[in-house]
Amino acid sequence: MTIFEQRDPTPGVQGRSARVGWLMLALTGVIVIGLSFFPAPYVIDNPGPTYDTLGSVTVGDGEFDLITISGQEVFETTGELRLTTVTRSGNPESLPGWMDVMAGWLDPTRTVIPVDVAYPPGVTVEQNREAAQIDMENSQQEAIAAALSYVGIPFTSTLVVNQALEGGPSEGVLLNGDVITSAEGEPVHTVTQLREIIAEAGISSAMALGVNRDGVEVDVAVVPRMSEGQSPIPVIGILVSGRYEFPLEIDIALENVGGPSAGLMFALGIVDKLEPQDLTGGHVVAGTGTINAQGEVGSIGGIRHKLYGAKNDGAEWFLAPAGNCPDVVGRIPEGLGVVAVATLDDAVDALTAISSGLVPTLCPGTEASAQALFVD
Repeated sequence: MTIFEQRDPTPGVQGRSARVGWLMLALTGVIVIGLSFFPAPYVIDNPGPTYDTLGSVTVGDGEFDLITISGQEVFETTGELRLTTVTRSGNPESLPGWMDVMAGWLDPTRTVIPVDVAYPPGVTVEQNREAAQIDMENSQQEAIAAALSYVGIPFTSTLVVNQALEGGPSEGVLLNGDVITSAEGEPVHTVTQLREIIAEAGISSAMALGVNRDGVEVDVAVVPRMSEGQSPIPVIGILVSGRYEFPLEIDIALENVGGPSAGLMFALGIVDKLEPQDLTGGHVVAGTGTINAQGEVGSIGGIRHKLYGAKNDGAEWFLAPAGNCPDVVGRIPEGLGVVAVATLDDAVDALTAISSGLVPTLCPGTEASAQALFVD
């Protein structure tokens, strides 16, 4: 069929098509902008700032050494020993928008986590924050204990209940200020010891605890329960801290950082200040890992973000818990050597090797990322 038009219809059709196209584009923009404000049930972990345990930090209006030691000769240090952090965007009370979440999915330096995994049900944001702060305080005490043990300075320790969590198995059984002296008949002096005994006891029966309450010895029993979250473990529902009696005054000035993962770097900073040997040899070394009074280094979360944070702040080497080595393969920024450490002794040996120009024990499968550090 042939259609005859008295005039060319193209300009009108093009005009209508352009209007429809702009309308669809504007509608898409409105939807995208709307999504950016609509909360998503996720939180986002990002590389956080790093702090030199041999350097200074700003606290309030003042500048202070991150680690200050009194009562013992302190030696000059060179280089940097940087603890690493993860910054978390969002919480159950303030969720990120969908645009932020989608950007997080596309960014290899960030991780998007379901909010109910990051914040287990039944635990408030404030309780999570308090627990992280207590973990930080404990890690500092454990780090000091590990460092003093390494350099041969003796000390004593006790284990104190900060809080029995509401609705937990210890509520009404353990009180704030109780000093836990034994668990299952075994003397306990550190948080790590208590956690190990609870894990061995399991949840099938009551666990015996010896407590010093206001100077009186008391025997109590608590039935552990499994914790919430991705990796449930037996717990007794208390916030507890190690209380040490150190012969030196060691102050760690660090605000707004929680969790136990800075323990290794705190301990190394203290050892470097107390030992005549300069551990770093002028190198910038970052790292992470929990530590206990026995000097054992434990695995942590968020190591991928910490690698990028370390590289961003000039680190050449990164001390990683040996248990985290599988997590770093294929995720290391170029030019960063990742060293495997299981103990404080391992970490000191690694620093000695680095300062001497030798190759430390690298995480298996990461050798290529460190090649540039040994080019003559």
